[in-house]
Amino acid sequence: MIRKMPVVHHKLLLEEALQDSPQTRSLLSVFEEDAGTLTDYTNQLLQTMQRVFGAQSEMGLATEQLSKQLLEYEKQNFALGKGDEEVITTLQHFAKTVEELNTLHAEVATLIADRMVFPMIQFREKDLTEISTLKEIFGIASDEHEAAMVKYSRLPKKRENEKMKAEVVSEVAFARRKQHQASMQYYCALNALQYRKRVAMLEPMLGYTHAQINFFKKGMDLVSKKMDSFLSSVSSMTQSIQAQLDSEAENMRLTQRELLSVEDTVYMPDRDQDPVNRTLIQKAGYLNIRNKVGLVTTAWDRLYFFTQGGNLMCQPRGAVAGGMIMDLDNSSVMAVECEDRRFCFQITSPSGKTSIILQAESKKEYEEWICTVNNISRQIYLTDNPEAVAIRLNQTAIQAVTPITSFEKRQEGSPNPDRAKPGGLVGPGAASQKPAASLEPEDLIAPGTPIQFDIMLPASEFQDQNRAGGRRTNPFGETEEDSTSDSDDSLLQQVFAVRFLGSMAVRSGQAREVIYEAMRQVLAARAIHNIFKTTESHLMVSSHSLRLIDPQTQVTRISFQLGDVTQFAAHQENGRLMGFVVEGRDWSRGDEEGTPSFSAFVFESNTEGEKICYTINLAKEIVEAKKDPEALAQLMKSMPLTNDGKFLLLDSESGDTSNGGAEEDLESEA
Repeated sequence: MIRKMPVVHHKLLLEEALQDSPQTRSLLSVFEEDAGTLTDYTNQLLQTMQRVFGAQSEMGLATEQLSKQLLEYEKQNFALGKGDEEVITTLQHFAKTVEELNTLHAEVATLIADRMVFPMIQFREKDLTEISTLKEIFGIASDEHEAAMVKYSRLPKKRENEKMKAEVVSEVAFARRKQHQASMQYYCALNALQYRKRVAMLEPMLGYTHAQINFFKKGMDLVSKKMDSFLSSVSSMTQSIQAQLDSEAENMRLTQRELLSVEDTVYMPDRDQDPVNRTLIQKAGYLNIRNKVGLVTTAWDRLYFFTQGGNLMCQPRGAVAGGMIMDLDNSSVMAVECEDRRFCFQITSPSGKTSIILQAESKKEYEEWICTVNNISRQIYLTDNPEAVAIRLNQTAIQAVTPITSFEKRQEGSPNPDRAKPGGLVGPGAASQKPAASLEPEDLIAPGTPIQFDIMLPASEFQDQNRAGGRRTNPFGETEEDSTSDSDDSLLQQVFAVRFLGSMAVRSGQAREVIYEAMRQVLAARAIHNIFKTTESHLMVSSHSLRLIDPQTQVTRISFQLGDVTQFAAHQENGRLMGFVVEGRDWSRGDEEGTPSFSAFVFESNTEGEKICYTINLAKEIVEAKKDPEALAQLMKSMPLTNDGKFLLLDSESGDTSNGGAEEDLESEA
C-alpha cells in the first residue's frame, strides 16, 4: 500500500512579492532551478513514453500484418501444396486469434496515447511552457521597474520639475504594479508546479498500467485482482493531490485579489502614510550606494541593505547571504548634498577614514535609516531591552534638545532659564566636589538646556569692522591698530579649519566629561532635528585668545580670552571632534561680580582634534611662562621660531592647515 502523499511545505509567499527582497529572489532561484530540472527530466521521460507508444503502435501494425499474412497462405499456389488443408485451417484460426490480439494492441496503443503520452505532452506544453513565459514576463517587468527606479533616483530637487517628478512617479508606480502582478502570477505558477509535477509523474503511469491490465484482463484475471488494490491506492493519492491543488489555487487567488486591491500609493515611492519611527535598532531595504568609477566618475548601484547587530550588511540580488559593509559601533551619520540627489546620507567610521554615501527612496526611509544607524552607533542593541532603551533615549533627546539659531535667543528659548544656567542649581564649586568617575549627565548639563547650532555675527559688529571708508582688514579680521597690539607680543598664532557643530550652557568647567556629554547631546540633537549642514570657519589659537574667523570675509565671528578657556579635549573615539569650555559671568542675579557660568563649544576639524588641544595647551604654557622670564626663555629655547623670531613654529601638518588646507571643501562627519 502507498501512503497518502504529504502536504507540500515549500512555497513562495505572495505577500513578499512587492518587496522583492534578495531572500525572496534567492528562494525564487531555488524554485526556478527545480523547474529547470523538471523540464529536462520531462523531456527525457516524454521521449521514452513516445518510444513505448511507437513500439505499441508498431506491435499493432505488425500483428495486423501477421494476421493478413497468415490468411495469404491459402492463396499461395504451391507446386507441392497437396495435403495443406489442415495447415490452412490452423493458420486461419491463428489469423483470427492474432486479429483479436491486434484489436487489443490497437486499443492498448490508443490508451497509451490518450492516458500516458498526451498528459505528459500537455504538462510540458501547458504548465512548463507557462512557467517559461511567466519567467520572461517577470524578467521584463523587473527590468522596466529597475529602469524606472534609476530614472526616479536621478530626479533633481528643484520645484520647477514637479511635473516631471509626477510623471516619473507615475511611471515607477505603473512599473512596480506591473512587476508585482507578474511576480505574483509567476509565484503562483511555481507554487502550483510543485503539485502538478507530482500529478504529471503519476497520472501517465496510472494510464499506462490501466491500458496494460485492460490488454491482459481476459486471460489474467488473477493478476488483475492482485493489482486492483495497488491501482486504487495510486488513484486515491492522485485525487488527494488534486484536491490540495484546488484548495491552494483558491487560496492563492483570494490572496492575490486582496493584495491587488490596495491603493496606487502603495506602489509609489515617497508616499509613506505611517509616521517616522525614530527608535528602530534594525532596518532593511533597498538603498542606492555611491561608488567611484575611475578618478572623477561616480556610479550609483541599487542594493539591498540590512543591519545585523552592530554591522551594516549588503546583499546583492542572487547572493545566498549578505556581506558586511561597515561596523556601525561609534560611527557617525549625517545627511549630505550629493550630485543633486534627494535623501542622501553619509555614514562615517569612528576613525574618519572610511565613509559611504547612500540614497533612500523616500523621506521616511531616509530619516529612519539615519535614526537607526545613530541608535546602533550607541550600542543600544547590546542592552537587555534595546527597544525600550531606544524609546527612552529618543524621548529624552527630544525633550532635552530645543534648537535655536543665535546667541540672543539662548535664554528666551530655554523652557526654564534658571535651570539653563549652571549657577541656577549648582554652585561654582559643586561640580568639582563630586569625583569625575561618578558624574551623571544631569550633573554636567542641566536637562532641557537649549543648543545653539550656529554663530550669528551681529550686523552692527560687522559694519564696525568693515566701515571707515572701506579700509582693508588684515587676515585675522581686525583693523591695523587692533591687530598690532595683539600680534606684536603674541608668541603663538596657529589657524585650523573647523566646522562649528553647536554650543550649550554646562554646569561644570573643570571636568572633561562635560565636553564629551556636550558632544553627545549636540550630535544627537542634529540627528533628531535633521540639522546636518555646517559652515567652515578658521579657528585661530594665539597666546592671548581663541578666535573663530569667517574664511571668506576674514571677520572675527567670536573671540574668547585664553584665560577664560577652562577645559578642552578631543573626542575619545572620533579624533576629528574637539571642544572646549569657556567661563563667563552671569549678571542676572544682581551680584556685583556676577556668578560663574560655563558654556561648551563643539567643533569638527579637518585635522586631528588632539593637535588643536595641543596648540591650546601650548598657548596656556606660554601664558604661564610669561610670568617667569627664566621659564619663558627656557620654553623659547625648546620651541622653533619663525625667521623673524616672532611666532612659534608647530609641526608641518598644522602649518599646512593654516596656509590653505582649511579651504578644502570636505564633507562633515557630524
